[in-house]
Amino acid sequence: MDWLNYHHLLYFWTVAREGSITKACERLHLAQPTISAQIRSLEKSLGEPLFERQGRRLVLTEVGRLVYRYADEIFTLGRELRDTIKGRPSGGRPLRLRVGVADALPKQVVYRLLEPALRLDQSLQIICYEGKPEPLVAELALHALDIVLSDTPLGPGAKVRAFSHQLGECGITIMGTPKLIAQLSGPFPDCLHDAPMLLPTDNTTLRHSLEPWFDSLGIRPRVVAEFEDTALLKVFGQAGLGLFVIPSVIETEVCRQYGVEVVGRTEALRERFYAISIERKLKHPAVVAISEAARRELFA
Repeated sequence: MDWLNYHHLLYFWTVAREGSITKACERLHLAQPTISAQIRSLEKSLGEPLFERQGRRLVLTEVGRLVYRYADEIFTLGRELRDTIKGRPSGGRPLRLRVGVADALPKQVVYRLLEPALRLDQSLQIICYEGKPEPLVAELALHALDIVLSDTPLGPGAKVRAFSHQLGECGITIMGTPKLIAQLSGPFPDCLHDAPMLLPTDNTTLRHSLEPWFDSLGIRPRVVAEFEDTALLKVFGQAGLGLFVIPSVIETEVCRQYGVEVVGRTEALRERFYAISIERKLKHPAVVAISEAARRELFA
């Protein structure tokens, strides 16, 4: 039987946690050649490199990140076992929810979606990873994630067998600072013509919807900047550099957090949100709570 060497796994886990072999040596009280050799042995047994060097830094490979998550689970359980045996109960291991978040999703939407899971009677630990949907879904297939939150469903050409559960949808709201809004003329949406606008980049779902909508109305906003990061886009909007678009469901939070006001709303454009899982029927208690609260409260 091909056994995993847990000493090797411990050395790898410590290096990944500490960020360098030097720091891991200090924590483990071992020499650098010893740790380096043990990690090479682990890589050989797994058949995959776990680190790659970028300049002077060691960075986890994709497989390294996966191994690290399993190692973290293993050694967390080990600590709990030790505490229990020594008569110091850990209070019960919390339920874990590992969430992949598509980077195009506004952070306020992510919080509103995840918050109901924290209301469960059972203690819950949420672990979030952000990235592009495709790599996140690949992690889902490897059971490294429990769910992926996205603004697009899984495409028909996806190589992973997974299911898209629509959580809800809403219209869009265009916002800006009071000073900038005061400079607009005419009713909404005509007032958007030649107005300074901050747009999402053209690789986002919202951008693909906005441009045909502008064209259908004969509106040509003046594009000041484009952003892939929605949080950065709002910061520029807060500074008054342009109007910006958000899902209407987070309108109140954005007004309060960024000190902006509503220019107008439209239901002609719809933002949709999905939970992607490898299960046709959702089973994880936290994911079920997220899905039910989204449909019953957030998007009702």
